Amino acid sequence: MQYLLLMAAIGSEVTGTLALRVAAAGRRAFYGVVVVGYIVAFTLLSASLQHGMPLGVAYGIWAAAGVALTAAASRLLFREPLTPTMIGGMGLIVAGVLLVEVGASR
Repeated sequence: MQYLLLMAAIGSEVTGTLALRVAAAGRRAFYGVVVVGYIVAFTLLSASLQHGMPLGVAYGIWAAAGVALTAAASRLLFREPLTPTMIGGMGLIVAGVLLVEVGASR
C-alpha cells in the first residue's frame, strides 16, 4: 500500500509541475491544477509515510521518479531537450536511490 500511495503522490506532483509550465507560459487557470496537484501529492506522501515507508526511501524514490518523469513528459509535451547527458544523470539518480533503498533494508 505504501508504494501505491507513493506512486500516486509522484504522479500528482509531476502533473502539478507540468501544469506549472503551462501556467507560467500564460494560461493562468492552470495554477489551480498546480495547487491541487501539490496538495494531493503531499497528502499522499504523508499517507505513504504513515503506512511505514522510511522517509529517506520515500524521498529518494520521489525525487528520482519525479525528475525522470518530468523530463520525459516535458520532452513529449513541450519539446524540451532531453540529451544523452541528461539521461545519464537521471540514471545516476536512480542508481543512487536504489542504493539508499538497499541500505535501508539492511
